[in-house]
Amino acid sequence: MANEVQSLTGAQLRRSCDPSQFKFETTADLEPLAETIGQERAIEALSFGIKMQARGYGLYVLGPSGAGKHRSVENHLRAVAADRAPSSDWCYVNNFTEAHRPRAFCLPTGRAAKLRTDMDNLIEELRATIPAAFESEEYAARKDAIADEFKAKHEEAFEQLRQHGEDKDIALIRTPEGLALAPKWQGEVLDPEGFSRLAPEDKERLRSNLEELQNELQEILRQAPKWNSEQRERVRALDREVTKMAVGHLIDALRSAYEDLPVVLPYLDDVQADIVEHASQFMGESQSPLAMLGLTSPPAKDPSVFRRYQVNVMVDHDGETGAPVVYEDQPSQHRLVGRVEHTAQLGALTTDFTLIKPGALHRANGGYLILDARQLLMQPFAWEDLKRSLRSRQIQIESVAERLSLVSTVSLEPEPIPLDVKVVLVGEPLLYYMLSALDPEFSELFKVPVDFDDTMEWSEDNAQLCARMLATFAAEDDLKPLDPTAVARMIEHAARLTGDTEKLTAQMAKLQDLVRESSFWAQESDHAVVEADDVERAIDAQIRRADRMRERVHEVIERGMVLIDTAGERVGQVNGLSVMQLGGFAFGKPSRITARVRVGKGELVDIEREVELGGPLHSKGVLILAGYLGQRFAAEHPLSLSASLVFEQSYGGVDGDSASSAELYALLSALSGIPIKQSLAVTGSVNQHGEIQAIGGVNEKIEGFFDVCKSAGLDGTQGVLIPASNTMNLMLRRDVVAAAEEGLFHVYTVSTVDEGIALLTGVEAGEPDADGQFPEGTVNRRVADKLLDLATKAAHFGKDSGGEDESTEN
Repeated sequence: MANEVQSLTGAQLRRSCDPSQFKFETTADLEPLAETIGQERAIEALSFGIKMQARGYGLYVLGPSGAGKHRSVENHLRAVAADRAPSSDWCYVNNFTEAHRPRAFCLPTGRAAKLRTDMDNLIEELRATIPAAFESEEYAARKDAIADEFKAKHEEAFEQLRQHGEDKDIALIRTPEGLALAPKWQGEVLDPEGFSRLAPEDKERLRSNLEELQNELQEILRQAPKWNSEQRERVRALDREVTKMAVGHLIDALRSAYEDLPVVLPYLDDVQADIVEHASQFMGESQSPLAMLGLTSPPAKDPSVFRRYQVNVMVDHDGETGAPVVYEDQPSQHRLVGRVEHTAQLGALTTDFTLIKPGALHRANGGYLILDARQLLMQPFAWEDLKRSLRSRQIQIESVAERLSLVSTVSLEPEPIPLDVKVVLVGEPLLYYMLSALDPEFSELFKVPVDFDDTMEWSEDNAQLCARMLATFAAEDDLKPLDPTAVARMIEHAARLTGDTEKLTAQMAKLQDLVRESSFWAQESDHAVVEADDVERAIDAQIRRADRMRERVHEVIERGMVLIDTAGERVGQVNGLSVMQLGGFAFGKPSRITARVRVGKGELVDIEREVELGGPLHSKGVLILAGYLGQRFAAEHPLSLSASLVFEQSYGGVDGDSASSAELYALLSALSGIPIKQSLAVTGSVNQHGEIQAIGGVNEKIEGFFDVCKSAGLDGTQGVLIPASNTMNLMLRRDVVAAAEEGLFHVYTVSTVDEGIALLTGVEAGEPDADGQFPEGTVNRRVADKLLDLATKAAHFGKDSGGEDESTEN
């Protein structure tokens, strides 16, 4: 059976891309490609999710890094957004009734900024118009008339009191302490001594008159504050009248300009009423806090007293075409839903509606918002606030500090803004599956998964599209164009990245980097266009930058510090192959696997598992071996062996089942006593029926053993056994293919354990006859005989020792 397995040809080891299929001289002749290639499923889902307007149909774009997710999403969103009308503007204005609850206005595109300008102009105009109105002769005359009227009222009252006093011999006099009444006699004011000399009946009469007039004086003095209040009210009414006349025509002009916006008209009424009530603020600059303390400060360019009339524009879409498409690269809580800023005044933090700042949801309202899922989930409270906004369909600004009661400051409760936005999350598949499983609200809000593939079919059409994509990359970065040989080499590399001769990588970012680096090496070589050699040099340079550890691994093997045989034969020993992944670079590493057997109770001891270096998949592969041996060789008697399997000189963790076939070969060799060729290495997993199953990293594994053999010297006997189902995954290096074509190195494919053991030992595996007996001299017959012998010994030893376990090692 050994000679039935043939080594693969060079054409089977690597698929080539024919440059002649490209009918251009350089990629500069090709039209740029705007759409994403090889992602039909994702593009269909993306188109559906963007156009679906029902609630909860948010998008989660998942896929490998570098697959062009952001590029595709943004291109599609902008194409759809361009056909939509621009979104409305939003602004906050002062609430003159409840200042801590600013009002939100939704205005047509461009009108918010216009309203802000008009309000600023109104205040500037009033700061000149109102003082001028109060400085007019008419105002002064009317104010003086009011003052004269009340002055006359005061004087008339006191004159009546004085005349009444004259009739009663009581004088009204002014003292430093104010008005006072004093008795008179014969026209002269009496002092206390003169009053004491009067007759008793005169004293009594004057006292009575004095008391009567004192009551009248008190009544006049009680009326004085009322008259002063009436005077002030008359002046305020005059001020309001004058202010209303000064403001009225200006406000009326604004009413005419905004008569088509019903939401603005009541606001203008409130503004007019507030200006009329606070006209004094327009008479001069308000004193700053420093001035109130007796300190000097520069005059305020925008005095705070006038901020109440400003318009805080949150979103201005003036001049824009289409709905907004916003990408927020730092989706923190305040950058997402907005924030309320504070200013420090006299050691206290204060704020007003002009310090409300918009977030990404405000800017994207009426359009589309793109967020990075990982960045979003890493920001405290951002994910919860996004979900709350989408559920309630409104943007509620609330700071984290207020929510946690960490600060006690004057703050605001801005009116929530209605939200109409399509949110697109872009992230890793793992995050999508975790959110689906752990967050019940996620599936309600993001019902459309947009799943980007990491591969696409290697077809002639896709090859042509790849050429156009490479042309697009070169044109975008102003790089040298590629000739057909360079394009063909890049397509071959795209297949190597997938590890599949029928697939190309869809991770276009890697190819874009390769285009840049190839252009660099073409520049270094003074090439006018990028050629295949430039691409090859760029690939080699990428590997060179990352393969230091691979060199160290091969160096310790070459120096004999790690024992790997590439010639000779050994019983119970085989070369296994594994892959090491360091960052973005993977390479193959051969390992010596050995097996020892003895009498026992059917146990296969995985030394890696016993010392906790073996992972669960590796341990599963070892346990499968016991099932295979029992079914194949010990169906009629106990499997009375104890076997130990180990990766020699393994100082780290081992996982995966790709070495299970190699472990089985070592075990069969140990049982049969037939040596295994050390010039061959093995990879592939095995099932309980003895079928060899596909594994990953086949190219790296073959190349890893090839490099070790090349270092030791290729003699035409070395090679690798791989699963037949992995043939489609072969995209080997050109030097490996060349050695295979020259007969210096071989790659064999096997489908069963029997094929593999025959190739490794040079002895037929043997098929059972009708009685279940294997032919004499075959590997399987010798294994079956050994297991029967071990079972006999186990029964004999168990009988003689009363059941105590005895073992003899083979």
